[in-house]
This record gives sequence, structure tokens and C-alpha cells, in this order.
Amino acid sequence: MLPRSEAVWQETLVGALVSVGYTEHAARQALARSVRDGWLESQRRGRRARMSLSARASGFLAAGAARIYSFGSPQRWDGRWLVLILRVPEERREVRHHLRTRLAWAGLGSLGGGVWLTPYAEREPELRAAIAEAPAAEATSFVASLGSLGRAEEVVAAAWDLDDVRLGYRTFIEDFAALRPASPAACFRVQTLLVHAWRKFPFLDPDLPAQLLPAGWPRRRAYDLFTGRHARWAAPASEHFEELELGRSPRAIRAA
Repeated sequence: MLPRSEAVWQETLVGALVSVGYTEHAARQALARSVRDGWLESQRRGRRARMSLSARASGFLAAGAARIYSFGSPQRWDGRWLVLILRVPEERREVRHHLRTRLAWAGLGSLGGGVWLTPYAEREPELRAAIAEAPAAEATSFVASLGSLGRAEEVVAAAWDLDDVRLGYRTFIEDFAALRPASPAACFRVQTLLVHAWRKFPFLDPDLPAQLLPAGWPRRRAYDLFTGRHARWAAPASEHFEELELGRSPRAIRAA
């Protein structure tokens, strides 16, 4: 829905969810929850309803899309680290959990004791905004290069679990490399699943520069697979969504 400027019929979203494996009952429940929680807005048109993204949802999804679709592209690194010292009172666990999620999304790794870091110093404004929104949180940031004690690979191993990331990329490649959807409906389903799978990597993978990664790292292959399949399936997937909006496409279709 994000690129569209106009609302869509509720039945369009039900059909879209059915196309990716939901039952019609579960789809309607999900839409009702989304309206209740402020992600979707509903306007009655007789016995039917038009659905649109709320302003909050649009902003959230636009920021997420910018990160998701740029993630994995080749990065340059000047050798500097952004180091963040985070302080949150022990009793404010919900604030700590929220910030840990935001910092992980920004690609930071934890060295313990409230010390976080990333090789991308330019992300400091994003972190400043996240901390400003968190009550009771305080932070101090440094931009520095590694000294004579320790090695970069040791820092990476301490801050991030790259074994899990490697497994995630291998699974992604295995799941999508061989898919050949044969219809617009099938393209819609696998395109949705493709983006849903890829959007998890900004949480899992700090997107480290090539200089800091082990030999044979699979991210570039996974990135090329994602961008290539996404470009190939985008037009027929959009065609299926438009057919749902016009009421000319069956709801439950399995990917070929």
C-alpha cells in the first residue's frame, strides 16, 4: 500500500493476505487489529470499507523501506568507529529493551556494560534521535579508530554473532534461488515472502564493511539475489494487487 496515494478496498487487503497463505478469517482479524492499533484507517462506503495507511504507519514504513532496500549494498569505510556509552536505570527495563531494538536496527553491536559500536560514524544523528525519544536514557558518543591493543576481527567477534548471520544468508539463498513463479498471483506471493525474509537482515547483520568480514561472506550473493528477484517479480506482483483492487482476481492462489 505504501507507494499508493489512494485508499484500497478492504477486500483487496483480505485477498492479498489470502494470496500469501492466510485464511480469510485470520486476514480480517489482522486488518481489524491494524485499525484498532492505529496502523490502518477505515472509511465506510455503504456496506464496504476503504482502507488507507495512517500517517504514523506511512512514516514508519517509509523509513523501514529506505533501510531495507539499501541494505547490503557495497559500503566504503574510513577505519573509524562510532562508540556509544548507554546508561538506562535498572528499573526502566522497557526503555532498555526499546533502545536495544533501535540500536540493533541501526546495526550496532554490544560489547556489554552499555557499550555499543558501529563502523558507520555517520549514523550518530539516527542514534541521537532514538535516545532523545527514550525517557530516562543517557548516552555519550565517541568517534575513534582502533589503537594498538586488540584487533578488528576480535572486536567484531565480541560484538556480533556472525555465525547466525551466515546461516541466515545461506537459508535465504536456498529458499529463493530456485523459485520460478509462473503467474502474477504467484509473483505477488513470492515477492511478499522475499521482502519479508530480507527485512530481517538489518536486525541480524550489522552490514559491516568488507574489510571486517570473513572470507567467502555470503551477503553479496544474497543481496544480488534479492535485488534481481525483486526487480523481476515487481511488475507482475503489482499487477496481481491491482487485479485484487478491481475485483478480478481469485483470492487464494498458490505459488507455482
